[in-house]
Amino acid sequence: MPATGKPVGQDPKRLLKRAEFLAVRRGEKRRGRFFLVEVLDRGDGGVPRVGYTVTKKVGNAVVRNRVRRRLKEAVRVHAADDMVPGNDYVIVGRDDALRAPFGQLKAELSRRLRGTR
Repeated sequence: MPATGKPVGQDPKRLLKRAEFLAVRRGEKRRGRFFLVEVLDRGDGGVPRVGYTVTKKVGNAVVRNRVRRRLKEAVRVHAADDMVPGNDYVIVGRDDALRAPFGQLKAELSRRLRGTR
């Protein structure tokens, strides 16, 4: 691990377009206490892509952005190496993700990305 604390593995790309998010909804759903992970195998061996969604049920814009930032940081520092090349991931945050200890959030995200219970 370099001095920045960031893993050496390849960073996932971002899903940005609505059509890409909707396409991932056809894939597998992995439910967790803090978030829902939707996974779609694209069939190519390319870099994994990830997108983040937090619905208005979670709270106002400030709360939703805090949940999204915590999920992005958990992927960046811990769970990016657990992503399979050629897959797209959409992480749908829940309000429990804001109150959970960060270590527990990282471990749960890593477990869900690997597909283990």
